[in-house]
Amino acid sequence: MQSFDRHGHLVSELAWASDGSLARARVRLPDGTWLAIEPRATTAAPWGLADRLWRAERFPEGGDPPGEPLTVFEALDWARIDRIPPLAEPTRLPPGGGTAVLNLIAELARAQGVARLAYRGPYPTEQLFVALLESFRYEPADATDPLAAFMAGELAWTPAPHERLFVADGLYVQRRARVEKVVFRGAAYYRPDWQSVVRQAPKRVRDVPEGVLCSLWALGRPVEDHLLLASEGDLLRVLEPVVHECPARPMPPEVVGGVAAIVAAGSARPLAPVIEDVARAVALEWGAVARDLVTIGADRIRVSEGFRAALAERLATAHGRGPRATLALAAIVELGVLVGDALRARAQARLAALPPAAQAAALDSPPPTDGRHARAIGDAIEALLREVDG
Repeated sequence: MQSFDRHGHLVSELAWASDGSLARARVRLPDGTWLAIEPRATTAAPWGLADRLWRAERFPEGGDPPGEPLTVFEALDWARIDRIPPLAEPTRLPPGGGTAVLNLIAELARAQGVARLAYRGPYPTEQLFVALLESFRYEPADATDPLAAFMAGELAWTPAPHERLFVADGLYVQRRARVEKVVFRGAAYYRPDWQSVVRQAPKRVRDVPEGVLCSLWALGRPVEDHLLLASEGDLLRVLEPVVHECPARPMPPEVVGGVAAIVAAGSARPLAPVIEDVARAVALEWGAVARDLVTIGADRIRVSEGFRAALAERLATAHGRGPRATLALAAIVELGVLVGDALRARAQARLAALPPAAQAAALDSPPPTDGRHARAIGDAIEALLREVDG
């Protein structure tokens, strides 16, 4: 069984055994590569029987492995889908891999007449919640705090798969009544609103009279436009912004400390002090960045001068101490979003490299009660205002 997008590009491929069970499958990823599903591959997972995901260069035949094994998830009866399965190692999947599999589950569940699915796995993370929003709709829709409800196992999920379009070389589009997500040259652009959830979207999809724009977004405004699409998702124009070369210059250390405090405060407690150590070891600077707001290097993180210019423009029209401080705080928070994943990943790697006793001590350490994060953020606000005004 094969499915194609409306441009005729193969999107997924499934083979069913004579008893009606799934024999093998593969789904296409935004970059054009493939992820294969090997049903009932192992019983070694914590939950027992598991399906395995492979990076696939071709459609698997028989028992012949299709490529590189990546991770496993709880085995499904694909002919009668009754739940959303837990995935063992999400970070081992290529970009868009988890969403592609979840969308296949949503497509099959809807075709089978399944009204609602539940997730009862051990990892109800924010990352999984955000991924589920792309292929399902949560119920109750009026949940006051849907993320907290999800983590408490109180949400049901209605299959609402998206249309997947492989529009042109390097361009992938997701639609559900409107364009919701675009991947171009490896960069993912998102709508900021998903049901009642507001998603952080430094690369943003937005409607304009001419169609749909994909832009860099900071402090409530577009910084740079990259793509113009028709409302149906077809490419109209690739926009090539002019990169204004400028010498890189370091951010004030107080700003770095405030950004680290924001990231630490929003991360798992054992990671907080490690995140702050990692941030002190990285040079955080302003400078020219092509088609992005940030570039991440081994020992250097550069934030686009366009972000700083957007802040300067907003500050120029803000009058009074309170509004200016609020804008500076918003900038610190958005900088934390831009660099947070990189700092957390490095902190996790550093913590994992510690001896077991040191890891256990970090996990058991009490949360800080001295208010240093609040002070660091306050110092960062003052330093950022001085730096931009100067």
